[in-house]
Amino acid sequence: MASVPSLASTLQQQLADALTAALPDAGAADPLLRRSDRADYQANGILALAKKLKGNPRELAAQVTAALPAGGLIKDIEVSGPGFLNITLTDRAIVETLAARAADGEGRLGVPLKDDAGTTVIDYAQPNVAKEMHVGHLRSAVIGDAVVKILEFTGENVVRRHHIGDWGTQFGMLIQYLIEHPGALKHEGGASDGEAAMSTLNRVYKESRVLFDSDEEFKARSRDRVVALQAGDPETLELWHRFVDESKIYFHSVFDKLDMEIDDPDIVGESGYNDMLEETCRILEETGVAVRSEGALCVFFDDVKGPDGNKVPLIVKKTNGGYGYAATDLSAVRNRVQDLKADTLLYVVDARQSLHFRMVFETARRAGWLSDDVKAVQLAFGTVLGKDGKPFKTREGETVRLEDLLDEAVTRATAVVRDKADKVGLSEEEIVENGRYVGIGAVKYADLSTSAVRDYKFDLDQMVALHGDTSVYLQYAYARIQSILRKAGDAVPAAHPELELAPAERALGLHLDQFGEVLAEVGAGYEPHKLAAYLYQLASYLTTFYDQCQVLSPDNAPEVVENRLFLVELTARTLHRGMALLGIRTPERL
Repeated sequence: MASVPSLASTLQQQLADALTAALPDAGAADPLLRRSDRADYQANGILALAKKLKGNPRELAAQVTAALPAGGLIKDIEVSGPGFLNITLTDRAIVETLAARAADGEGRLGVPLKDDAGTTVIDYAQPNVAKEMHVGHLRSAVIGDAVVKILEFTGENVVRRHHIGDWGTQFGMLIQYLIEHPGALKHEGGASDGEAAMSTLNRVYKESRVLFDSDEEFKARSRDRVVALQAGDPETLELWHRFVDESKIYFHSVFDKLDMEIDDPDIVGESGYNDMLEETCRILEETGVAVRSEGALCVFFDDVKGPDGNKVPLIVKKTNGGYGYAATDLSAVRNRVQDLKADTLLYVVDARQSLHFRMVFETARRAGWLSDDVKAVQLAFGTVLGKDGKPFKTREGETVRLEDLLDEAVTRATAVVRDKADKVGLSEEEIVENGRYVGIGAVKYADLSTSAVRDYKFDLDQMVALHGDTSVYLQYAYARIQSILRKAGDAVPAAHPELELAPAERALGLHLDQFGEVLAEVGAGYEPHKLAAYLYQLASYLTTFYDQCQVLSPDNAPEVVENRLFLVELTARTLHRGMALLGIRTPERL
C-alpha cells in the first residue's frame, strides 16, 4: 500500500525547503504551519526567524515566497501582518490528493504506517471473577478497545492483557462452600448463558458470605482453604477453575453486548503471576529497592507522604507473608517487558489508582525493568456520573449493573430507529439490529468523545439524539450518503481535478485530507476523543456541503455530479473507518 502524503505535510516540506533556500543562515527552521480562517493555511514561523536573524519579517517573508515552487500545490500566497504567510491551495491539488486516497484498495485511505512501530502491551477491561460487572467497568473496556484498534491501524504490534481479579481470600470462602454444597454451581434448566452464569455466581457468593459471617467453624475452614489454594492443592485448584470458567461465560456475554472481542488467551489475571511473586520480592530486596519495615517488605518514596508527614510505602509483601497488589503488578511488569518484549506498557485504569501506579512504575524503574527504552503509561480515566453530576447510581443508591445500562441504551435507540423505519423501509430484523448498533454506539461515543481523564454525565436521552455531537448523528450522516449513492443511478463517483470547487467542497476536502494526521496524533497520545471530534466535524462539514452543493441535481453537469459523488463516497469511507476504530458500527440504512 502506497501511503499518500497529506496536503499539509507536502506544503510543510515546500515551506521548509524555501526557508532553507532563502535564509541559509537560519539553519533548520519550522514554518509553524496551521489551518487558518483567513486562507487554507497560515505559516507563522518567519516572525521568530526574523528576531533570530535581526531582519525585517515582511522582507524575509517575501524572500521565502519567491523561493516557493510555482504552480501545482499553491494557488495564492499573501504576506500578512508581521511576516505571516496566508496560503491557499489549488483545487486541483486537493482533488488529486483525495483521489489518491480513494484509490487505496486496502481500506487505509492512504494513511501510512508509522516508522517507529514497537510493541505495546495494553492492560484494559479488568472485571472480577464471581462478581457482576457494573458501570465502573465500562470506561476501561471501551477506551481500551478503541486504543487497541487505533494503535494496530497505525502499525503498532499490540498485545492485549485483561488483568482480571481471579485470586484472593474470598476464593477460600467460595471454594469451601462449593465443597460442602457440590451442586451449587449447577444452573436451573441445564445449559448456561451469561445471565444464568452470573445469577448462579451471585447466589453462591451471597449464600457463602452469610455462612462465613455466621459460622465460625466455616470461617476457619474457608481460611484453611485459602492456604490450600495458594499451595496449589489439586482439588482446590480444580474448584477454583470452575468459578473462573463460569465467570468467563458471563464476561463474554457482556463483552458481546458491548460489541467487543475478548479472547481467552488474552485473559491473564492476578493468578497468572503467582509463580513470579517470590522471585520479584527477592530481587527487590537483594537490590535494595525494597526494605523491611515492621516485618513488611516496602518501597519508600520521598514525595509520597501521609497526613502525618511520614512516608507512605508501597507494600510488596505483608507482615503475615501474604503478597500485596504491588507484588502482582510488578511481576506483570517483569513478564511484559522480559517475556513479551514490550516497548510500552499501557494501563487503562481508573484515575483514582494513579498514586498506586506511579509508585509501581517508579519501583520498576529502580529495579531496572523500566528504562529510557521501555516506558509505562497509565491512561487514567474519570468517573461516569449521573445527570445530577454525582457518581452514577440506581434510584435505590446501588451501583448500576453494566448489562442493565446497555440493555436500556439499546431499548431507547431501537425506539429512535423504529420511529424513522417507515421512511427508509426497514424490516423488523433491521430495526432490531440497527437499534443495537445505535444504542451501543451511543454509549461508546459518549465515553470516547470525552477526554478520558475527565468525568462525564451518562444521559441516554442526549446520547441517542439525532442532532448534536452524538454517534447517532454520525451514523445518520453515513447512512444518508449510502442513500444518495443508491439513488445515483448510472452516475458513478469519479474525481475531476479540472473542476473549480465551491467553498463547502473545499472545506470538506481539506478536512478529509487530515484523517491520517489526526490518527497519528491520536495514537501517539492515546486520545480517542480527538478522533471523535474529527469525525463530528467531518459530519458537520458534510451537512454544510449538503446545504450548499446539491449532489444529484439535474441542473449539474455530469462531471459535477460525479465529483460530488466522489467527495461524499470518500466521506462515507472515512466515517466508516473512523467509527470502526472507535468500535462503533455504521449501518447502511438508518
